[in-house]
Amino acid sequence: MAQRIRKAVFPVAGLGTRFLPATKTVPKEMLPIIDRPLIQYAVDEAIEAGCETLIFVTNRYKHAVADYFDKAYELEQKLEKAGKLEQLALVREILPPHVRAVFVTQAEALGLGHAVLCAKPVVGDEPFAVLLPDDLIWNRGPGALKQMADHAEAEDVGVVAVQDVPRALTGSYGIVSAPDFNQRHGLIQAIVEKPDPTDAPSTLAVVGRYVLPPGIFHYLETAAPGAGGEIQLTDAIARLITDTRVDAYRFKGTRFDCGTHMGLIEATIRFALDHETLSEGARATMQAALDELGVRIVE
Repeated sequence: MAQRIRKAVFPVAGLGTRFLPATKTVPKEMLPIIDRPLIQYAVDEAIEAGCETLIFVTNRYKHAVADYFDKAYELEQKLEKAGKLEQLALVREILPPHVRAVFVTQAEALGLGHAVLCAKPVVGDEPFAVLLPDDLIWNRGPGALKQMADHAEAEDVGVVAVQDVPRALTGSYGIVSAPDFNQRHGLIQAIVEKPDPTDAPSTLAVVGRYVLPPGIFHYLETAAPGAGGEIQLTDAIARLITDTRVDAYRFKGTRFDCGTHMGLIEATIRFALDHETLSEGARATMQAALDELGVRIVE
């Protein structure tokens, strides 16, 4: 069996221009789903998978993510003095005591691959995870990364999360070729970034979860700029698979693309309907809105 992942990388240096003007001052990773920011869901998923070192690759202007995971002395004192112990616990328990957060600056916006490379000094020579907080994955059972980490450890492989997309949308994703895919996983034989639908080798699209061996850093360091003049993680993986087994993995769960307005809306609705105290009110509110439009939710 391979070494279990202990470190996770979160590329959070992007500007989130799709959500302007909100993201002028609030990083997109801090946009809330109910009462928790997107980044918290990704962090919880990584911790569930066994990660104890969380590496946030950010830019010099974005301080909100670091502030969120830092200790808030004044707030904690006020909550404790007011006897608001439940809220105090929420603030203090954002990260478990055994988990540490490390912040690395990406000096220039040179792409996802470059962001991952910035984490090399902290990752070192061991397998690690990469999570894109924009991709929020909801599942009643084990999280997507835990599923992938279990597979990586059992099979001694790298793992890339995939989901099926309509062929017309392959130009928006990295697409893998995995001819022996068995409905859950299969060896990646090729991976291409945003292929035209007529050229796409399959409709298995890469989404924002990876378990990668440390060897990926060699290919990131020697990578030429790809699409958009950036260092593409997909290009490095395409070179990695020439000497290292990397599996495509279809996780159990629903992925919400919260880098888009509709994805954020869909995630908010799904989490509201599944919330232990808000679900009844959320359903009633949605039904009332639909009634105004003459639409009825099918039981």
